[in-house]
Amino acid sequence: MASSLLLHLSFLFLFLFPISFSRTVPFEYSQIETAILDVSAALQQTQDVLSYTPQSIQEETTDIAAAETGSFKLRLHPRETLTGHTHLDYRSLVASRLARDSARVSSLNAKLVLALGNVSHSDLKPARLESEMLRPEEFSTPVMSGISQGSGEYFSRVGVGSPAGQYYMVLDTGSDVNWLQCQPCIECYQQSDAIYNPSASSSYRALTCNSPQCSALQVSSCRSNQCLYQVSYGDGSFTVGNFVTETMTFGSSGKVDNVALGCGHDNEGLFVGAAGLLGLGGGPLSLTKQIKASSFSYCLVDRDSPRSSTLDFNSADIGAADTVTAPLMKNGKMDTFYYVGLTGVSVGGSPLSIPPSLFQMDDSGSGGIIVDSGTAVTRMQTEAYNSLRDAFVKRTQNLKSAGTFALFDTCYDFSSLSQVRVPTVAFHFAGDKSWTLPAKNYLIPVDSAGTFCFAFAPTSSPLSIIGNVQQQGTRVSFDLANSLVGFSANKC
Repeated sequence: MASSLLLHLSFLFLFLFPISFSRTVPFEYSQIETAILDVSAALQQTQDVLSYTPQSIQEETTDIAAAETGSFKLRLHPRETLTGHTHLDYRSLVASRLARDSARVSSLNAKLVLALGNVSHSDLKPARLESEMLRPEEFSTPVMSGISQGSGEYFSRVGVGSPAGQYYMVLDTGSDVNWLQCQPCIECYQQSDAIYNPSASSSYRALTCNSPQCSALQVSSCRSNQCLYQVSYGDGSFTVGNFVTETMTFGSSGKVDNVALGCGHDNEGLFVGAAGLLGLGGGPLSLTKQIKASSFSYCLVDRDSPRSSTLDFNSADIGAADTVTAPLMKNGKMDTFYYVGLTGVSVGGSPLSIPPSLFQMDDSGSGGIIVDSGTAVTRMQTEAYNSLRDAFVKRTQNLKSAGTFALFDTCYDFSSLSQVRVPTVAFHFAGDKSWTLPAKNYLIPVDSAGTFCFAFAPTSSPLSIIGNVQQQGTRVSFDLANSLVGFSANKC
């Protein structure tokens, strides 16, 4: 009798005073795979990132010794820790990021269209390079300052010249030509370092007009037998100047002489904060090709984090058991981009019914999916995206909807939660290999109040892109010698 009374009293106590171990939304997911999103931690970062100053990164910048002969290592930092910003709230910061991202995607598509021969260089570049004289007044195409393709999201610090000056350079797997701003400036944007002065370097050499490096440029011209370069982007921004060779130093891990790069005297609408760009694409003028790298890898930390990771050359190891590997393919019409052999996508452990052709490159070089460090949000052809989004929405009907935000059409209100369990999202590759994304890589905050959006977007272009939001926290390794790309979780 006493035990029965005690049992009833226990039920009564639980009814009147329910125990809550965490504010986690309940899910009835008995047959689907799920992951936990730490809402509280993500929202705390939205507050912290607004207090970053450009000086905060300086104390953390240290050289990294090479692990082995012939390898180079550099620190890799997210944009906000270098540039700072003037945004009053996180919502406006995200809106600015997404505007830059849209311009970036447009630029990559324009570059591919040009490579496929559907337009000419004159349709894309902002002005001509004169054969005898560089005339900056002719560069009259409007520049979209602040939202350009070249704004950059991740930076490394590299030495240029002899003695080496240290410069923050944007990491870009979607470009080949390396360049930095140079004195004297016809037009230079604001950067955090002093502008590179060629006259102060003993290793500076101007390239002649008949040099192999000059011939490899898509747009070049000649002045007094010195090679002039121009790199223009789809949004109207550009850099132009002398094409030269210099010594580049990689922290304490070594240096390489005679690297071809652009000495930009007129640079408009491009990289706020950074001195220039490290082109890590697959073309002959890229840094990877010039230093004869057999591999390179990077790990992109969360863009709202003050932490850094590394950019490594010639030390990528994709043979580990926890590394997901996929075929790395090249486009015969466009050697810059890194195409990956994606076979499908799943939500909650269930493969989606997406025609494989939506991820494949055709004989003309159109289509396919690339891995890109500069694009933020993964883009998929509209049919593939709709299938992904609809499957995710179907499995999250018990979550509170929050409408849309910018390019995101699926958002949720997590303002009352500290954690939430959501369906997994995974990419699939040949050989039954799967890369399952952390929840924070596909549900991201767009304000500090608890609005999170599904971080994928549709594209009408045949080209799909795996962006850096999805890559965050994963070491992405490009084994160039064996045409493989590897994804290793938690290897920053």
